[in-house]
Amino acid sequence: MSDDCLFCKIARGEIPSKKIYEDEHVFAFHDINPQAPVHALVIPKRHIATLDDLTEADRELAGHLLERTTHVARELGLGQNGYRTMINTRSHGGQEVYHIHVHILGGRPIGRMVCT
Repeated sequence: MSDDCLFCKIARGEIPSKKIYEDEHVFAFHDINPQAPVHALVIPKRHIATLDDLTEADRELAGHLLERTTHVARELGLGQNGYRTMINTRSHGGQEVYHIHVHILGGRPIGRMVCT
């Protein structure tokens, strides 16, 4: 973990959060600025700045992160109706905290993304 990373501090319990799930490799918590009725974040405990920084050595962790993301979504009651997952990468991708994280958004229909 990084000493000055916001999400590393949350995973270590140095900054309070509304924890949803935790295991040895990932931590999930409610977003403090929700963009949907349900908005959670799932992060690896090991600091990886962006999706673009993943390497072949991270394959097992990345798979675990995605599998636990579906687990958290189901725990939040989103499995039946569906939900959106999103990983923002770097500034043009909308990433604000440079620690890889998966957004889970649900609890209402999420509009279609239109890419032009």
